[in-house]
Amino acid sequence: MEMTLRWYGSKFDTVTLKQIRQIPGVTGVITTLYDTKPGEVWSRENIRRLKEEVEAAGLHISGIESVNVHDAIKTGATDRDLYIENYIETLKNLGEENLHLVCYNFMPVFDWTRTELARVRADGSTVLAYTQKAVDSIDPEKMFASIAGDMNGTVMPGWEPDRMEHVKELFAMYKNIDEEKLFENLIYFLGKIMPVCDEYDINMAIHPDDPAWSVFGLPRIIINKENILRLMKSVDNPHNGVAFCTGSYGTNLKNDLPDMIRSLKGRIHFAHVRNLKFHSPTDFEEAAHLSSDGTFDMYEIMKALYDIEFDGPIRPDHGRMIWDEKAMPGYGLYDRALGATYLNGLWEAIEKSEKRKMRCS
Repeated sequence: MEMTLRWYGSKFDTVTLKQIRQIPGVTGVITTLYDTKPGEVWSRENIRRLKEEVEAAGLHISGIESVNVHDAIKTGATDRDLYIENYIETLKNLGEENLHLVCYNFMPVFDWTRTELARVRADGSTVLAYTQKAVDSIDPEKMFASIAGDMNGTVMPGWEPDRMEHVKELFAMYKNIDEEKLFENLIYFLGKIMPVCDEYDINMAIHPDDPAWSVFGLPRIIINKENILRLMKSVDNPHNGVAFCTGSYGTNLKNDLPDMIRSLKGRIHFAHVRNLKFHSPTDFEEAAHLSSDGTFDMYEIMKALYDIEFDGPIRPDHGRMIWDEKAMPGYGLYDRALGATYLNGLWEAIEKSEKRKMRCS
């Protein structure tokens, strides 16, 4: 595996490439053209400029997160083929620039949902958090306003102000879209783009829905083992794969994360590894990556990835705000750097232990 860090670009990220380069074991970044709207074609020139900036800092682009999918594609609108053609053109341009991993999601309206961006923990750090009670008590059109003040002056992915201004229209677009229809539209999209993925060897890694249940009555489909295996079988192409996010699948405590990982051997192209602390099945907060700080056994998660011979990029996911850092919530430097080092340590210990077993057998 390769340890990476998500980076939003020098115009948007409080974390610099120079700082990322100094995290032990981190060799690549997962990045995006953050000021490109869903449906727009990414030009080769802009992709190349981004590559050159990253490489000048002694790193490389390990993957793209995300090339966002237009809502016309998700809803199966009459103009979806136009936006699919634009998506294909972007994939061609990425392939021409030797980039071969794209993480994306198929979530309606909100890419992810949290009800707090700065819940204060006992140690004084602040974290992203979710309570179903808060969701049930708020008008979805006012969701953005309820958390905007905690964004530390940044623009959160999936919560861009210009998108949130049209949230009422977005909800109307999904009025007649249920889980089965959304799944059909996903299959249609993947069927259209797989030929270019085959041509340019581009791995598409779908990110799970977060949280892994319906929010505000919107359909959610990438939520459990059954559904993700159905997707892999429906589009049985090795380029159709998964971004395995432990923090997203893990929102549903019924999901056995190590078992899910082992069931997806050969189809996990990218991994987000983070921890959650639950207070009830629908009240959770982000935690430090350390197993004992949250609910998940991080050793078993990393062991499962090792067992399936995962060799793609991995990144620590949402971190706490610690040491008075002001950054995009979940995406500061300090706690993610600690997370990367911790995950690298687990991997090294697993790798050496397994090699020792082989020598002694």
